[in-house]
Amino acid sequence: MIALRVNGATREVDAAPDTPLLYVLRNDLGLYAAKLGCALEQCGSCSVLIDGEARPSCRLPISALGSAEITTLEGIGSPATPHALQRAFIAENAAQCGYCTAGILISAKALLDRTPRPSDGDVRRALRGNLCRCGSHNRVLRAVQRAARELAGE
Repeated sequence: MIALRVNGATREVDAAPDTPLLYVLRNDLGLYAAKLGCALEQCGSCSVLIDGEARPSCRLPISALGSAEITTLEGIGSPATPHALQRAFIAENAAQCGYCTAGILISAKALLDRTPRPSDGDVRRALRGNLCRCGSHNRVLRAVQRAARELAGE
C-alpha cells in the first residue's frame, strides 16, 4: 500500500511504485478530470497540482511523490461550489470539447495562486504546456483574466 495526499485527504492505494499518478487517480481513486492525452508529458491534459505547481501526471510514478499534496480539478471546486476559474470558464464559454479543460484550469490555478494579477503574457506563458485543438484560446485568456478580477474582489 502506498499513501498519497490527494485533495486534502490521505488515500491508500494498492499499486506498484512505478505506476503513473494519472492511472492511480483515475483507476484507483475515481478522479476522472485529468485525462490521458499524449502520455509524453507534452499536452497538459493530465495536469494536476503537486505542492501548488502544475505538473503532468501521465508518467510521474507515485513513488516519486512522498508526502506531496496532490490537487486535482475535483479538489478545486465542484458543481455545487465552483472555483472562480470554473465560473469564469463557464461565463466566457472557454471550453469547447472539454478534453484539455481540466489541465488548463489546473495550470491557470497555479498561475493565479502565485500571480494574482497576471498580464496576458503571463497567462500565455503559464498555459504554453496545455494544448487545445478546438481553438478556444482567446476565450480561455478572457476567462483567466475574469477569474483574476473576481479573486481580487473587483
